[in-house]
Amino acid sequence: MRHVTNGLLAACMLGCGITTAIAADLPPLPKLPAPFALPKLSAGPVQNGNAGRKFGQEMECLLEPHLIANVGSPVEGTLAEVLVDRGAFVTKGQVVARLNSTVEAATVDWRRAQEEFGKRKVLRNEELFRKELISANDKDELETQTRLAGLELKQQEEVLNQRTIRSPVDGVVVERFLAPGEHVAQEKILKLAQIDPLNVEVIAPVEMFGSIKLGMHGIVRLDPLLQGTYKAKVIVVDRVIDAASGTFGVRLELANPGNKIPAGIKCKVRFSRE
Repeated sequence: MRHVTNGLLAACMLGCGITTAIAADLPPLPKLPAPFALPKLSAGPVQNGNAGRKFGQEMECLLEPHLIANVGSPVEGTLAEVLVDRGAFVTKGQVVARLNSTVEAATVDWRRAQEEFGKRKVLRNEELFRKELISANDKDELETQTRLAGLELKQQEEVLNQRTIRSPVDGVVVERFLAPGEHVAQEKILKLAQIDPLNVEVIAPVEMFGSIKLGMHGIVRLDPLLQGTYKAKVIVVDRVIDAASGTFGVRLELANPGNKIPAGIKCKVRFSRE
C-alpha cells in the first residue's frame, strides 16, 4: 500500500510540474474589467418632461383625437361596398358602407304593397259600411289588418336600414379593415377619429395639483408645425395622483374647425387664470 501511495504522489508531482512548466511559457492573461455595477434605484418619483415646471411656465403636451370610434355592423352579412377609405373626412350620419341587402329590400317592397292594398280596401268598404252592407266587425277587422301591415312594413324597413352603415361622428377615417365581399359578424369595418375638438393631454407634476382647475384656459403652441397660438379650455383634472411618477393628468379641449390641425403631434401649453 505504501508503494502505491508513493507512486500516485510521484505521478501527481510530475503532472503538476509539467502543468506549471506549460503555464510558465504562456503569456499573462489580460486584466479583466471590474464587474458592471447597476445604478442604485432612487426612491423618489420618476421624472418626466414637465418635472420642476411651475404654474405659468410652458409645459409639454400632446394633441389627441377627441373620440375614436371602431365602426362595425349591428347585423351579420356580406359587405356589398365600402364608400370611404383612409384619410377621408366623414360627417355624422353619412353612409360609409353597405351590406348585401337584396332579400331585405324585396321584403320591404312586399310589405309596402300589402299596406297599400289594405288602405285601398278600407276606402272601398267605407261606402259599403255607410250603406250597412258590411258589419262594424268586418270594418274593424279590415282596418286592423291594414294597420298591422303598416307595422310589419316599418319593421322590415328597420331591418333593411341596419344593413346600411353610417358614421356616428364627424371626423376622419383612420383605417379601413374590410373590403367588399368579406363577411361581417363582429369585425370592425372602419376606424374613425373625431378631431374637432382635439384633446390636449398634459402630465403635470404633483406640485401643481390645486393650481390647475376646471374651466381654466391654456395657451397652446404647435411650433414648428403650425405658427401662432391657440386657446384651449381645461375639461378634465385627474383626482387620482400617480404615486410612482408624482404626476397627474390634465386634459384641455381645443377647437379645430375644418379639421386643420392634425392629431398626434407634440405641443406646448401655458396655463392662465384669465
